[in-house]
Amino acid sequence: MGDDFDCHSCKDSLRGKKYILQESKQYCIKCYDNLYSSTCEDCKKLIGSDCKDLSYKDLHWHEQCFKCARCGHSLVEKPFSTKEDNLLCIECYSDEYSPKCFTCKKTIMPGSRKVEYKGNIWHETCFVCERCRQPIGTRTFITKENNSYCVSCYEKQFAHSCSSCKKPILTGGVSYRDRPWHRECLLCTGCKMQLTGHHFISRDDFPYCLDCFTTLYTKKCVVCSQAITGLGTSKYISFEDRQWHNDCFKCKNCASSLVCSGFFSKHSEIFCPECGRDV
Repeated sequence: MGDDFDCHSCKDSLRGKKYILQESKQYCIKCYDNLYSSTCEDCKKLIGSDCKDLSYKDLHWHEQCFKCARCGHSLVEKPFSTKEDNLLCIECYSDEYSPKCFTCKKTIMPGSRKVEYKGNIWHETCFVCERCRQPIGTRTFITKENNSYCVSCYEKQFAHSCSSCKKPILTGGVSYRDRPWHRECLLCTGCKMQLTGHHFISRDDFPYCLDCFTTLYTKKCVVCSQAITGLGTSKYISFEDRQWHNDCFKCKNCASSLVCSGFFSKHSEIFCPECGRDV
């Protein structure tokens, strides 16, 4: 019958020997290591009970094996990161995987302030205005020919002044009479409606919407009294300071069209040759 102080696994007596309790059962050192010790991820050997076991995400290492996979320096009690199951010190991880500044080409360390724009990245202190060389930071900026400018420098170097309000045009300007305008500043001279995106007519270098131009300047048809604009497919007839729409140019008597036909005019009325003989 075995002794109550034997190894639970190999049954050897533990009297006078070192042993380890596990779940209220005693084991000799050899049996305990074989049954419960973890395997080191680096050297693949057991991490015995006499060694310090360092663990991370259910993985285990000897203390001397817990090191950077790139430079080999110990990571014990130091910050580290992982990539593809490899342990890396912060310096090696940053050098290998952290983005590089578009200007100085140096590594942008994790946690440092940076600026990202159109797929590129800069140290905050490297993202500067092309003209004044001051860091742009969180200020508004404008790009031109792959260079960035603070608003003040862009206005001084590139921006045109609006022909109406005289302020710089930063984006979305339009051209009229070879002069620059803000979209919101190109207005009808009559009603002040914004003209950008609408048809309009110019008279004496002043722009007018179609309604204002028609009211102010177009002639009226002597038959229907509606404006004759002459725009698009609209055609008209003019005779002795009188104007008619093509569709209105008809014989007073028989209402036949007189377009491209001979006609008689009498007492401000027009007649076809046949009706004109009876007038």
